[in-house]
Amino acid sequence: MQLGMVGLGRMGGNIVRRLLKAGHHCVAFDRDTAAREALGAEGALPVADLPAMVAALEAPRAIWIMLPAGAATEEALVTLAGLLSPGDVLIDGGNSMWKDSVRRGAMLRAKGLHFLDIGTSGGVWGLARGYCLMIGGEDAVVRRLDPIFAALVPGKEAAPPTPGRTGDPRPEQGYVHAGPNGAGHFTKMIHNGIEYGMMQAFAEGLDILHHADSPTLPEDQRLTLNLPDITEAWRRGSVVASWLLDLTAQALAQDPQLEGFSGHVSDSGEGRWTVQAAVETAVSAPVLSAALYARFTSRDEDRFSGKVLSAQRKGFGGHLEPPKP
Repeated sequence: MQLGMVGLGRMGGNIVRRLLKAGHHCVAFDRDTAAREALGAEGALPVADLPAMVAALEAPRAIWIMLPAGAATEEALVTLAGLLSPGDVLIDGGNSMWKDSVRRGAMLRAKGLHFLDIGTSGGVWGLARGYCLMIGGEDAVVRRLDPIFAALVPGKEAAPPTPGRTGDPRPEQGYVHAGPNGAGHFTKMIHNGIEYGMMQAFAEGLDILHHADSPTLPEDQRLTLNLPDITEAWRRGSVVASWLLDLTAQALAQDPQLEGFSGHVSDSGEGRWTVQAAVETAVSAPVLSAALYARFTSRDEDRFSGKVLSAQRKGFGGHLEPPKP
């Protein structure tokens, strides 16, 4: 199939690469000429602007936008909406606010266009491991683009089958049609809110282990613990085994004291929106709320837990710490 990709950064570029490996035809645009040329050398068709992208694709077109949430995504959607033909599909695969996706879906439907909001998880490892996709939009459009999604996801072999599970086979591949417009980004928002909580639990537990030799303890109760060895053992047979633990163990093996991190932890929006959704729906979410507030606290405190969080964020998403103000 054909797909246009707008935005060739850490995620967009690797999505194109994974599709090219599966034999799909990709038209690639980024304001950065070097990024376009790099994908062109790997088999994509680079174009210099959005009108050229539309001209290079056959109708019905599908164009995926992988840009930072907010003004950049809105500008690209509005521009493309003025260039496309009825029946074409626009996809927002970034971490947009789900209410914006509801609005954008209605706006594009009024123009005869289709819209999919796709929460995309996999970070910088998606090229090798595949991406988990959470999709919002019309069922017929999702099914039309099924070959694209099937090429991007990890596949059934990524996890053992769930005993007794029946129904839609797509989630077993690694993607889910979550519902109408807004459902994809809402699901990804909660996914990231849960991620905050899981990361914080690891960070706090490892911080306690790190301080097990604290002078606040009686001398005969102080313990000097090897965190790289402990996390490596936990990866095998432990109930807390997970990809987050894998990344944490890798970071500790390379830098046992995590001295390369300041512990200044950013939040990218989804954690705040998750807490906001909890308030709006009157659902108690103390763990997810506390995890968000801990990130705020990290910007004023130099804690080992913050360094663990920073190491995890760099591990799965390539996120670098911002300089302290």
